[in-house]
Amino acid sequence: MRVKICGITNLDDALAAVECGADALGFVFVEESPRHVTSPTVREIVAALPPFVTTVGVFTSGTETDFYEAIETCGIDLIQFHYDVPRDILAKFIDRAIEVIRVKERQPVLPSTLPLPRAYLLDRFDDNLAGGSGMTFNWTLAPQAEGWGAPIVLSGGLTPDNVQAAIAQVRPYGVDVSSGVESKKGKKDINKMKSFIRAAKGY
Repeated sequence: MRVKICGITNLDDALAAVECGADALGFVFVEESPRHVTSPTVREIVAALPPFVTTVGVFTSGTETDFYEAIETCGIDLIQFHYDVPRDILAKFIDRAIEVIRVKERQPVLPSTLPLPRAYLLDRFDDNLAGGSGMTFNWTLAPQAEGWGAPIVLSGGLTPDNVQAAIAQVRPYGVDVSSGVESKKGKKDINKMKSFIRAAKGY
């Protein structure tokens, strides 16, 4: 089971997450977010990471220049499109794209994306937020995504206490957590990260 710790804002939290066993780290390039991190800080953190840790830039809007800067200047591996990105822009980054599907109280509709993105991330739909609500959705709606042809990453309200139940229900390729392992917004709790990763990888 792959685990992504999202909302990393500083080097100490990044290194602690990796030490706890995180496979990937997410950086929020959204100024309005309490977990926002600047490009120079991301570049500094990424440069200090050990090898084989995947880095993900999270965007709720942006231009091609923004995405290229994250990749080429900051060293980001993948771009997580947490909004309805235009298909022509998505196509240019498809080999690095994580496409987010915000699940309402019904089964999500298969996106018409060819070629396929690197992964689909399932998160809870919220009228007021593009993401990061910290709330779960009805996991019984998720298994339909197994036939989408790209790995599924489960997100939304996951914690050390519920991640094993979520994995049992959805059987995703990986899980994504942010608020569920924090002491406050933007600051990770090492004990919560240890518990979460141990639970996820021990399922």
